[in-house]
Amino acid sequence: MSLKSLNLLLGFSLILFFQGSQAQLNPTFYNTTCSNVSAIVTTMIQQAQISDTRILASLTRLFFHDCFVDGCDGSVLLDDSSTIVSEKNAIPNNNSLRGFDVVDNIKTAVENVCPGVVSCADILALAAEISVSLAGGPSWSVLLGRRDSTTANQDGANTLLPSPFDSLSIIQSKFSNVGLVDTDIVSLSGAHTFGRAQCKFVTNRLYNFSGTGSSDPSLNSTYLTVLQQNCPQNGSDAILNNLDLTTLNTFDNKYYTNLQMKEGLFQSDQELFSTTNASTSSIVNSFASNQTKFFQSFAQSMINMGNTSPLTGSRGQIRASCRKVNGS
Repeated sequence: MSLKSLNLLLGFSLILFFQGSQAQLNPTFYNTTCSNVSAIVTTMIQQAQISDTRILASLTRLFFHDCFVDGCDGSVLLDDSSTIVSEKNAIPNNNSLRGFDVVDNIKTAVENVCPGVVSCADILALAAEISVSLAGGPSWSVLLGRRDSTTANQDGANTLLPSPFDSLSIIQSKFSNVGLVDTDIVSLSGAHTFGRAQCKFVTNRLYNFSGTGSSDPSLNSTYLTVLQQNCPQNGSDAILNNLDLTTLNTFDNKYYTNLQMKEGLFQSDQELFSTTNASTSSIVNSFASNQTKFFQSFAQSMINMGNTSPLTGSRGQIRASCRKVNGS
């Protein structure tokens, strides 16, 4: 075989390999095995929303925290056991992540109709899209076909997840680790347009930013006063702050106009706009002036993030309970 022929054969083989790996996730994966799974998930989330206005943001966040640690594999849902050191107890997640009971209820409802078919990882992906849509945000075709992990990675959750205290360069590095670029960073950070956050994630900005003994200079002075009133020095770390002061339960582009006014709650938020010569600031301006553009970009970035190292084919399992590995 000539070198040219060999190169052509190798190239064709690679094309088939990548097409095959990408094709394993697709929006019609459950069409013949659990065709109403999306409707079931929607119904359960709507029921939960009646008594918990925060649940839409909480379910969206669960998907983020799953995907950034060894891919979108449902590992964030596993409880401690004799073989599992749960990601739930990692520093970024402990007493912070919520919505696990709603995921349990969704899983039970799905299992009642389609036993042993739909993964917990895919339930998280569907729940995130449905939650964003119910809050007034965009919809997108969720790629499905993920399987569930049989392990968790608490150390990874402690080191790989973006932190509210991270500088822009660290955020970019963490997103790059999962194949995401600046547009994805700014788009996905826009999920902070709804939900709440505890004082423990912002008090350093209010009283002792970077060890200076002063507040973060990138904070709007009026907004600083509001936050200091809600999070007094030596007060409770668990007090909640709205991520968006004006449309707190609505998914819109107000997050970006907040950044322009120096009203980003987290340091990691404000860094996107206020860091000198930030490559992300122009994207913030673009989304602030065009909500449709933000919605389109957010949907694509959620698809991009959802493609992070999924378990497909015979890898992993379909857990009967999202909290534990089968047989444990």
